[in-house]
Amino acid sequence: MTAIPPARAGRLLAHACTSALFVSLLGACSLPGVAVSQSEFRAGDPPYLERAEVTAFIDERVEAGMERTALEQLFAGVEPQQRILDLISRPAEARPWKDYRPIFVNDLRIKRGRVFMDEQAEWLQRAEETFGVDRSLIAAIIGVETNYGRNLGGFRVLDALVTLGFDYPPRQTFFRSELGHFLDLAQEESLDLQETRGSYAGAMGRGQFISSSYRAYAVDFDGDGRRDLINSWPDAIGSVANYFREHQWEAGRPVVARARAEGDAHEALLGGGYQARFSLEELAAHGVRPVETVPADGRFSLIRLEGRDGYEFHLGYPNFYVITRYNRSPLYAMAVHQLTEALRP
Repeated sequence: MTAIPPARAGRLLAHACTSALFVSLLGACSLPGVAVSQSEFRAGDPPYLERAEVTAFIDERVEAGMERTALEQLFAGVEPQQRILDLISRPAEARPWKDYRPIFVNDLRIKRGRVFMDEQAEWLQRAEETFGVDRSLIAAIIGVETNYGRNLGGFRVLDALVTLGFDYPPRQTFFRSELGHFLDLAQEESLDLQETRGSYAGAMGRGQFISSSYRAYAVDFDGDGRRDLINSWPDAIGSVANYFREHQWEAGRPVVARARAEGDAHEALLGGGYQARFSLEELAAHGVRPVETVPADGRFSLIRLEGRDGYEFHLGYPNFYVITRYNRSPLYAMAVHQLTEALRP
């Protein structure tokens, strides 16, 4: 391929989304989607290079220092991928907890996780000591995201980001931003724009980092001069740990506490994210009480999941919110937490 010249490399751009990484059955995206169809987004669409919004994007990248001819050649080789649009419309997180949990918290994944922790014990210990993040949490994230490296995704990242950036209106601004990050990242980390593969949402590597998170939080943990989240276990492990440190993970602190709710007043507390913001008094006023002992002066979020025997209720500590910074779904965060607990020595 024609190489794209440097574009003000080294800039550490702001994080592009409130949830940094996304997961699904393929270890990929959990963005809430809307149903899409070929007729809505693709029928009659001209090639990308004939679209005004693509021309505007190329103009912006040229102003940032990239070569127009190389960018045009890049877009000439991309076509909309209906499969990507279909997948992002059916995230795993659309399932109820009773169906979601068995995908990620099961005997096989726990067994593989223990093997992984034995094989990577040195790097997991080093990451725990360096970043202050529990080694079992690092393993659980990688276990949920890619089944310990077994599934890194089979889509070209370029195809995913162009398709979603220009043919998925609900999040096109976000994905165009990620496409820009990917172009910069490819230059900074010597990634092949034509060959780099990942999830249908453009997440890459063993921890499934989107491009902006890769640039902001990845670390060269093995000291070879590259931040390689695709081929290097040390870099993947260290980068997951660094992400959690940067988002204020508190090692050794609790994540959730079981609760019960009476009536439906608790519904007023649902939504709005999972920051730990409610006092016990506020929760009690809405019919919610902890089942186990919690700090009397603590602050919590309210988590409601659809279990096999009805709703399950939990109070979320600040650490639960931190997990949702990796993926904003409460199902994802709870699966990671429960897998973490199952992997503890």
